[in-house]
Amino acid sequence: MAARAVDLCVALLHRQPTIESVSRVLREHGETGDLGLGEADVAAMRAAAARLREVLAAPDTGRAAALLNRLLADTARAPRLTDHGGSTSWHVHVDDADDAPWAEWFLASSAMAFAVLLADHQRVPGGLCASASCRRPFLDLGGGSPRRFCSARCATRERVAAHRSRAASPDGSL
Repeated sequence: MAARAVDLCVALLHRQPTIESVSRVLREHGETGDLGLGEADVAAMRAAAARLREVLAAPDTGRAAALLNRLLADTARAPRLTDHGGSTSWHVHVDDADDAPWAEWFLASSAMAFAVLLADHQRVPGGLCASASCRRPFLDLGGGSPRRFCSARCATRERVAAHRSRAASPDGSL
């Protein structure tokens, strides 16, 4: 769920989201059948994505935990198992019902997934790309030092820009 949450955040926050673009991400992550997604759903999911982005942008685990606790208190319900009437394998939901609005499902499920990751890894479960021209959210499940960039492409672009800036300095020093 955490990877789906981040992919949806990117789709909802870094492009002009459409029903088609959000549906594509949902389908890439296993959703099937008629999604019934409307413009109001996309707008509500965009607002939810902005709240989840705050968690990934948190400066430390304490702030991320406080934000997640608020999201869980606002949106999550008692965990329940569902197979959506036999159409999927059994899995846990923390939204109100199988037919809950998309934004409720997205925010509650994502907050729960991020909370589990924070507890498991004892750090913020992701971040925002350090590239000023990008700032995309990303998931960070690796060990060692926390990631700074959403992709190798952004990291390389920033290293090349820094190198060129140093090479162009008035004293010519690298």
